[in-house]
Amino acid sequence: MPSCSLQFGIHSAYTPPAMIPIRMPFRFKEIWRRHGRRPFALLDVGAGNHSASQFKRWFPSAHYAGIDLDRKYNNDERDFAAMNEFFEMDLTQLRFAAIPDGRYDVILMAHVIEHLKNGDEVVRGLVPKLKPGGIMFIEFPGERSLHLPSMKGTLNFYDDPTHVRLFTAREVADLLHTQGLEIERAGMRRDPMGILLIPVAAVRTWQTFGFVSGGIFWDLFGFADYVVGVKPVESRPTDAAFAVPTESLPASARR
Repeated sequence: MPSCSLQFGIHSAYTPPAMIPIRMPFRFKEIWRRHGRRPFALLDVGAGNHSASQFKRWFPSAHYAGIDLDRKYNNDERDFAAMNEFFEMDLTQLRFAAIPDGRYDVILMAHVIEHLKNGDEVVRGLVPKLKPGGIMFIEFPGERSLHLPSMKGTLNFYDDPTHVRLFTAREVADLLHTQGLEIERAGMRRDPMGILLIPVAAVRTWQTFGFVSGGIFWDLFGFADYVVGVKPVESRPTDAAFAVPTESLPASARR
């Protein structure tokens, strides 16, 4: 039976990071390290809440394609103008034929899979949309979120009633690896800049919403985990036999 040993850290296709803008959201930093402001194609899975205009603020030359159940979910004309493509679909139906295979340099899936009853099947259906050499970034509430205090704006997994399934970094890494991706990074999200900016974010959320959101403390308390998978330039067979050995994951990913 074939064996596999993964090395976490710098992948062979990884390029030296450019200076990351201070206020850049964590989910964009892995993309910036690879592409900076150069043109590339993104598939954003979960394109509501002004995601398109936020993305184009940092990556104005990129091609933005979004997927969501409703194009108008907390989006406005700025967001519509920022979209180069949009696929309005129910992800749980697993009907992805309208999305071209091998088209995207990046698939971004930030805080989506925990809302889906079949998030693992959705990931499997989207992997073929990556170009060889492309990356898939998935972020989600980790096991630690089960033990955090409840707070308005979500600090505990169950604060959000639309959360239907808890994933671990190990599960997501195994899932991507069995689909032919090499796991470059996996673990707990801890963004030092996000922690430093907590006072600023607290004031902003208070002024905007009338309360301090639990979301601003995610980096401080380790609410979320993330996994970065890379599609090899030369594909290999996808088989459960290639599952990621537990010992190859960093301790933070095995929590």
